[in-house]
Order: sequence, then C-alpha cells, then structure tokens
Amino acid sequence: MIIVMKAGLAEDSPQLRQVVSLAESYPGVRTEVRRIQGASRSLTEVYLLGPTGVVPVAPFEEFESVEKVVRVTQTFRSIGRHDGGLEQLGFDYNGVHLSQDTLQVFAGVCAVDTPENLEKTFKTLQQLGIVTTRAGAYKPRSSPYDFQGMGAKCLPWVFEMAGKYGIRIVSMEVTHESHVGEIRKALTESGNATGVMLQIGTRNAQNFELLKAVGQESELPVLFKRGMGITLEESLNACEYVASGGNRRIVFCLRGMKTNLGDPHRNFVDFAHVPVVKRLTRLPVGIDPSHSVGRRAIGPDGLLDIFNVTAQGVIAGANMVLVDVHPEPQKALCDGPQALLLEELPGFLEDVKIARRAYEERRARAAGA
Repeated sequence: MIIVMKAGLAEDSPQLRQVVSLAESYPGVRTEVRRIQGASRSLTEVYLLGPTGVVPVAPFEEFESVEKVVRVTQTFRSIGRHDGGLEQLGFDYNGVHLSQDTLQVFAGVCAVDTPENLEKTFKTLQQLGIVTTRAGAYKPRSSPYDFQGMGAKCLPWVFEMAGKYGIRIVSMEVTHESHVGEIRKALTESGNATGVMLQIGTRNAQNFELLKAVGQESELPVLFKRGMGITLEESLNACEYVASGGNRRIVFCLRGMKTNLGDPHRNFVDFAHVPVVKRLTRLPVGIDPSHSVGRRAIGPDGLLDIFNVTAQGVIAGANMVLVDVHPEPQKALCDGPQALLLEELPGFLEDVKIARRAYEERRARAAGA
C-alpha cells in the first residue's frame, strides 16, 4: 500500500507523523517515507511494507493531508504505476528535464578514443543545439581482447571538454561500484563542468550489487538498459533494485533483444514496448537504435535502418534517444559499424522531429476522440 500525501506537506509535519503512526499500529507493518519528484510537482509518499493485505484504506483516506491511497498491484513497488494510481516520475538534472512527456536526444561516441574525435563530436553537438550526449569510458566487451575503454584516465579531459561545449549531461556506463566514485571525483575536480547519467548496460542488467550501489546514489541519475536476454518483467524488477535503494531519477532504455529472429539486425528491435513500459511504470522511456540495428544498412527509400527504427520508437512516445555518432566510424575502437557520421546527424535530428510531431498529433487525436 502507498499513501500519497498532498503536495506542499513538509517531511517533518505532524500530519505525516500521524499517518505513519497509524500505519505502524497494524501488526507487522513498517513504513518508508519517500520524497518523490513527479513530472510537475514534488510529493511525499508513505510506503507500507509487510502484511498490508488486511490494512483498511478508509482510515487513511479520512486524513485531510492524504491525497489518495493506492494498493500495490505489481511486484515493482517503487517504479510501478499500479493501475494508474500513481503519477509519472520526472526529474530535472543540470538544467535538463526528463519525463514521460519530453524527448531528449543523447548523441555521442559509444566509447571515448581520442580527444580529437571527442572534440569534433562535441563541437558538432553544440552547433546543433544538443546538450546531452553519450561517451563511454568503461566498456564491457564480449571478448577480453577487444578495447575495454580508457577508464578513469580520460575522465578529466572528457568532463572539461563537455563543459567547454555546453554539454549538460554525459551518459556514461559503469560496470563496477568503484567507477561511480571515480566519476564523482573527476566531476568535482572539473568544477562540475558537466553532469553524468550513470548507465547500467545490458550485460549488467542483473548485476544486483551494482544496481544497489547506484540506487544509493543521491546526485547522479541512472539510465537502465533492458537486459538483452531476459524478460521485460525481469528487467523491470532489476530496475526496481535501483529505485528501492532511494534513487528514482531513472530512465528505462530499450535496446533490442538478443535473438537470431532479429537478423540481419544485431538485435531484435523491441521498441513496441515503449508504451508498455510507460503504462506499467512511472519512468521516462529511452531507446537505443544503434545497438538494436548494429550496422549502417540503408533501404531502397534511402533511409538508414537506424533512422527507421528510431522513428518507430519516437512515434510510439519514446522520451530519450541514445544514438552513436563518430567523426570516423571506420576507425572507432568500439561499435564503429553502427555509428552515424557527424554530417548525418542534422538529417537524423530532423527525422526525429518528424516522428515526434506524428506522435503528438496521434496523442492529440486520441485525447479528442
């Protein structure tokens, strides 16, 4: 059971203490009080844990300070909508707003290789008005002989360069708890020149100790990528580890499923699940077309497959697009075959705008139907 308090109620208010006291008077029930940032307002929610099935709703609804009482209907207690009873989560980070109503494009290199390539990329992003990017420093690879990323040694100049070109958020994968500390240290030493979104890659989707670690993070938001070979429910439950730890500034990202049924694409594109995840959870939903397609294939209509699958996700309501670009993809040390050229990025962004307009028109038609 979740008790949603009315907006504006202080966390130390006597009204909140009364609600908590009543809840804990039921045998075996304990509470957790959480401050939740919704898409447009902040709320306090009281979570009742334990044998709550016999706890009545009516006594809590009688409190003037209570907005509503919601029965938990899904196993993912913190991120679930629970039959629409809870409003979506949204958050502002370093001047960028992410929610189920917004759309941000995170275009950048899959893995940082040279300062020259990163500067060319960031300069292009600045010219195009993009303030969100991806730049991998830690790269888990299938083969131990493949490039594993530059690690912490590149962080100082990556963050300095991001600040120079007005980048507000860098999505950066972490594979170990120690990476979080290295990123925080480098950010502080850079004078917080930019911000970082901690990315949980598909290979670590069920690395529960790592999920717990980023769940305890109080400042840096999280991009959680769906596990490549597990069910959607398993991925959402894994994401719940992050949220239950206290960090609810999360974007859930679809990136394709590992199955030969998707051939010749690298993965089977799962972007039809965008509205499913938005219906089941309170989280913004992202898509990663680059890792879904995995190649620069082009159709007879002149459109790259990456453009087409991106449009599929955006027209379904995606809130974030994570796409690989590189000045010289043929020389990239990681996933070069799937990276867009810098000169292709303006066309890609225009294509995203077309798909977004179509989504907004479809949503307006549905609202007026």
